[in-house]
Amino acid sequence: MLTLIHKPTEKIGEVAVCTAGTGDIPVAEEASETAMFYGSNVKKYYDIGVAGIHRLFDKIDEIRKANVIIAVAGMEGALGGIITGLADSPVIAVPTSVGYGTSLKGVSALLTMLNSCAEGMTVVNIDSGFNAGYSASQINRKICDSR
Repeated sequence: MLTLIHKPTEKIGEVAVCTAGTGDIPVAEEASETAMFYGSNVKKYYDIGVAGIHRLFDKIDEIRKANVIIAVAGMEGALGGIITGLADSPVIAVPTSVGYGTSLKGVSALLTMLNSCAEGMTVVNIDSGFNAGYSASQINRKICDSR
């Protein structure tokens, strides 16, 4: 288990943090700040979900360069599965409590992510940006150390 006692001084690798919509940004920022704190370079790709999927397609080549991808999505939570199907990096999906109607404070997005058939996607709890950022940093560090 990787335990970091202090903040690393040098950033390594790359973690891509993606959001489906603008309402997901607070959770994505928590993930980004955590990953950076634990030593990862972070690139952000916000508002690239299914409602404007052309924006994802415009950025997918850049996103694929990351060692780890964090996909943050509320509503139906489809972004994680879509990105996992398009990239060969590990994806950490974060459902958010953003949404209305039957989103059930994030439960709908969580269930979509847990039921995804896209292999290579791991799901953390609703609004759990910290856990996504920390886990992404651990994976990123292992990938960089193995090179």
